[in-house]
Amino acid sequence: MAEENSTDVAEDDITDDDWAAAMQEQVVADAAAAEAAVAQPASFQNFEAGSGPKATSMNDFDLILDIPVQLTVELGRTKISIRNLLQLAHGSVVELDALAGEPMDVLVNGTLIAQGEVVVVNDKFGIRLTDIITPSERVRKLRT
Repeated sequence: MAEENSTDVAEDDITDDDWAAAMQEQVVADAAAAEAAVAQPASFQNFEAGSGPKATSMNDFDLILDIPVQLTVELGRTKISIRNLLQLAHGSVVELDALAGEPMDVLVNGTLIAQGEVVVVNDKFGIRLTDIITPSERVRKLRT
């Protein structure tokens, strides 16, 4: 009987640890991306640790790590009149401009930085990033 209980506990651990499994999938994907990056030649000069501009830039980078930013995941947008807004009640449906299944926008301090899809693990919602906006794309969008 003790052996049967221990296998039940092990099966419960596996199902309760879905977030860890999802994170492991991400680690595997990141490792594959890192291998692909190693195959390409380096574009920048490699400075030795503790000297030159790299050491001071790392110290500068440490200064901003604890600055809070506002992360927003946007499902879609719509414009409605105040009359319609005041008529909303529990269970009302507001139509958005985004279609079901479209990627959601991820904004940091109001600036689009990525797109992603909704994931549900153990009855909790999350977002899996599917596309990161490069800095050059962000600058290009600011100019238009």
